[in-house]
Amino acid sequence: MNRRIISIGGGRLRASGRQRAQTTAIDEAVVRATGKRRPRALFIPTASLDDSDYCEAFRRQYGDELGCRIDMLLLYQDRPARKRIREKILDADIIYVGGGNTLRMMKLWRSLGVDRYLDQARRRGAIQAGLSAGAICWFRYGNSDSRFYSNPDEAALIRVQGLHFVNALCCPHYDAEANRAPALKMMMRRTPGVAVALDNCAAIEIDNDRYRALTSKRGAHAYRICWSAGHYYKEKLSRDWQPLTTFLDKRQRL
Repeated sequence: MNRRIISIGGGRLRASGRQRAQTTAIDEAVVRATGKRRPRALFIPTASLDDSDYCEAFRRQYGDELGCRIDMLLLYQDRPARKRIREKILDADIIYVGGGNTLRMMKLWRSLGVDRYLDQARRRGAIQAGLSAGAICWFRYGNSDSRFYSNPDEAALIRVQGLHFVNALCCPHYDAEANRAPALKMMMRRTPGVAVALDNCAAIEIDNDRYRALTSKRGAHAYRICWSAGHYYKEKLSRDWQPLTTFLDKRQRL
């Protein structure tokens, strides 16, 4: 399957003054993966309800700092026609999805055909990246806090369906939120296959049939999580390229 994905577990994209965004080293890898000097970067902030500050942070980071030509796909404010949505997605070298409510985002995307356009972009070779909800969406499933957005007292994490470009589950914020690790361990008992758990400032990069870990902070890691033959495994991902088949086969040890 053709896929070029960089999923980031979390970290501050919003840089201010001379302060660098926490994910800069990973963001640089996203831009570098295009092989272009000034790639076209499309930001999709659906999960945050098209938050304007988030859009400005992306513009600063990927436009001012990293030299991309920036476009936005806003689906809550002045929603474009479907033809224009498709054009924006298929014109982009980088498609970056922001964080927020994954479940609400996926429902809106499916109602508008965004999921199909993203699949077309995948097959055309676009770099598909994102943070938190934007990390989850490329996978079959995600470990998500989407219920929190409608009920802040609801702490339970839920399994949400993504785009299924990678046949695994993705869990962001693995080191930053105390409930992520135990919830993921329980969730994987009833989820076939494997999961990738991403610390803040850690990412998994998938280039067709190979993968590696990326980080932008010392001590941040990405892990493979699975149950196999009644045993629970948590294995740190390498920063060197490895076959994706090895990652997806839970019978294999990394």
